[in-house]
Amino acid sequence: MQIKISFGRELILMSDIKNSPENMESGIIPVDIEAEMKQSFIDYAMSVIVDRALPDIRDGLKPVHRRILYTMHISGFTPDKPYRKSVATVGETLKSFHPHGDAAVYDSLVRLAQDFTMRYPLIDGHGNFGSIDGDAPAAMRYTEARLQKIALEMLRDINKDAVDFKPNFDDHDVEPVVLPSRFPNLLVNGSSGIAVGMATNIPPHNLCEAIDAIVYMIDHPDADIPELMEYIKGPDFPTGGIIIGKKGIYDAYTTGKGRIIVRAVTEIETYSGNRQRIVVTELPYQVNKARLLEKIASLVKEKRIEGISDLRDESDREGIRIVIELKKDTNANVVLNQLFVNTQLQDTFNVNMLALIQLPDGKFEPKVVNLKEMIYYYIQHQRDVIRRRTKYDLEKAEARAHILEGLKIALDHLDEVINIIRQSHTENQAKEKLTERFGLSEKQSQAIVDMRLGRLTALEREKIEEEYNELLKEIAHYREILEKPELVDAIIKEELIEIRNKYGDERRTKITNDDEDIVIEDLIDNTDIVITLTHYGYIKRTSVDEYKIQKRGGRGVMGLTTREDDFVTSIYTATTHHLLLFFTNRGKVYKLRAWDIPEAGRHAKGTAIVNLLELEPGEKVSAVIPITGEEKDMFLFMATRQGMVKKTPLEQFENIRKGGLIAVTLKEGDELIEVRLTDGNDDVILITKNGMSIRFPESDVRPMGRNSQGVIGIKLSDDDEVISMLRYTENTTLLVVTENGFGKRTDIEEYKVQNRGGKGILTYKVTEKTGFVVGAKLVDDQDDILLVNTDGNIIRLHVGEISILSRVTQGVTLMKTAEGSKVVSVARITREMNDDDEEE
Repeated sequence: MQIKISFGRELILMSDIKNSPENMESGIIPVDIEAEMKQSFIDYAMSVIVDRALPDIRDGLKPVHRRILYTMHISGFTPDKPYRKSVATVGETLKSFHPHGDAAVYDSLVRLAQDFTMRYPLIDGHGNFGSIDGDAPAAMRYTEARLQKIALEMLRDINKDAVDFKPNFDDHDVEPVVLPSRFPNLLVNGSSGIAVGMATNIPPHNLCEAIDAIVYMIDHPDADIPELMEYIKGPDFPTGGIIIGKKGIYDAYTTGKGRIIVRAVTEIETYSGNRQRIVVTELPYQVNKARLLEKIASLVKEKRIEGISDLRDESDREGIRIVIELKKDTNANVVLNQLFVNTQLQDTFNVNMLALIQLPDGKFEPKVVNLKEMIYYYIQHQRDVIRRRTKYDLEKAEARAHILEGLKIALDHLDEVINIIRQSHTENQAKEKLTERFGLSEKQSQAIVDMRLGRLTALEREKIEEEYNELLKEIAHYREILEKPELVDAIIKEELIEIRNKYGDERRTKITNDDEDIVIEDLIDNTDIVITLTHYGYIKRTSVDEYKIQKRGGRGVMGLTTREDDFVTSIYTATTHHLLLFFTNRGKVYKLRAWDIPEAGRHAKGTAIVNLLELEPGEKVSAVIPITGEEKDMFLFMATRQGMVKKTPLEQFENIRKGGLIAVTLKEGDELIEVRLTDGNDDVILITKNGMSIRFPESDVRPMGRNSQGVIGIKLSDDDEVISMLRYTENTTLLVVTENGFGKRTDIEEYKVQNRGGKGILTYKVTEKTGFVVGAKLVDDQDDILLVNTDGNIIRLHVGEISILSRVTQGVTLMKTAEGSKVVSVARITREMNDDDEEE
């Protein structure tokens, strides 16, 4: 068959298939390519859904798993036999039932044998079958496998016509459509798989709980899901762990979808020197232990988690044991909760109970089911298995009884039967005479002809009679089962309880009633901190107590050790409980919790902020806004270097993605330089590097969306730019600081309200001696300020020691600067008066 594609939407097939006269003449069959692609993709998708990725709701197996178990069953790889090479199972499965890659079959076999993957493994593996660290299993030629005892319950009664069979891929054999599955495998072992356009993720459960729920539902068909949850408490993972809260479980059981939070089992121990360590003994399901340790080590290296001094894996064949040793005086609960938040010590299992349901016409349909539906379909399957098994046993018993009836007739007329056989020339002639004389069937006459002389004794005659009478009782029992559905249910319950008692075990996963998320704030002291940012993007938090108050005109203390060409650009004060909004020069906003910033000493250079925020190349933080979470009806007021201003409601910044959000749209060449949290009714003051300032009502700027550009706040001269924006506060003074360490305070009342968009008034007399204005703050006598220069020196001053002067003055020396050094940043600290401060 040749294929030709035209330039239109038609797919042209060259074929010798007989068709219409036109096509016979041309040999061309036009096919719509859109319809062909659509149908072909649907066929492919359904093939993946039904024959590969999704489990059957009745036995909980995908085709490859079913074929592996059936292959081992017919090959005799049973628990009472020696182990056999895994390659034998894989080869037989490929040869007869699953014509795909051997790696896919072996990977599936391995999964069925892993006790950290399967709650009740179905294959008994001997050799290296992988580990919870993600180690790959040994090659199939090295490992050995046989069926587990519980796997025999999956295959029990399969030879009694309990399930349908279908031809294999080459019609040389048959394979089961589904296994009898005498225990609820889909519930107890779960399943996961990705099909086309859909996926399934069913958690494992405890065998005893699952069977108890099924027995209850058989007795109470109208039972609702909360009743069933009295028996099935929740998933029971092979690796144990702790499920946090019951809401996710309830959602999963009622809707088929839910989010279950699983946490590792940990213990805080105290050892030598009154130090503490965290010991992990159980992990959440499907968490790779080796990767978990790498993640913890990475967080410690990046200083995102503080206080860990050593990390060891002491796991052995007896179980998991991860030891996390802590530094002295470290709060173990804080570190543990940080590990829960930032690592897979706390993980989420997203339940999606999607399985294949067989329709009355024999076709399969994927369906998301709840807990009750899952149990219902399993019970229906077991009823079908029991009825088919009983019908098979009945037919077999009736066939045997039929033979025994013939033998009884022969024994009752023994001499005549012997004479007929002796007088017959052939076996067929003897059978015909016996059939004619006694009204026997062909099978009965054949059984009489085949009967050994030893069975003619009186004792054998009694055995035949006893066997016949027992068969009559069995036949009556089988018929009663088929006539009475309640007897079928009784058998299901009896056999399930037998399996529960034989293979059931205790629950491994604990369930807590705590539905609340971890609140780390409750475990962290709410202390005042200083956030320091450098020109090259290093950040750290330091206790505000590390900066001692000094006299005006000092040189300051070393606050930061930076690389040679780096220097501090900004310092901010906050508390460890604040949420910090980071606004960048490119008009984007990011968020970070204050305690997530690694704490460092006064001399440390800090952590590169790119390790904490997903900043783009060339993007720098220009403003940090501490948020407590209790702000109501507040706004973020922004100013750019070119004098543009903008006001946006704070609630528009609630859902900030990890990659940040647009906070303001900037003109070409402009930058965002300052952001303030306001109530919408304040006055705003803009200060420029040439010493100009303007005060205007915030109400002059209407609220705008995040993506807007804003309006003009101040008209600038060609060589000027905005360096600071302040929110007017009564009874304060305006502190202005220049790059050469000069500064002064001016009464705020000297700055009268003007209309937005004007040139403003002079607030500082800039000279070559003072240098340009680098910062401005509104302060009062109870405040302290921090000044930072390009050498990394920081000085802390009492505001009360700084002179109050008029607007058009040069001010006094606040910080002495060495040649080539410049003041780059100013921060205000609210100072609480106490005895220590007075002594200091």
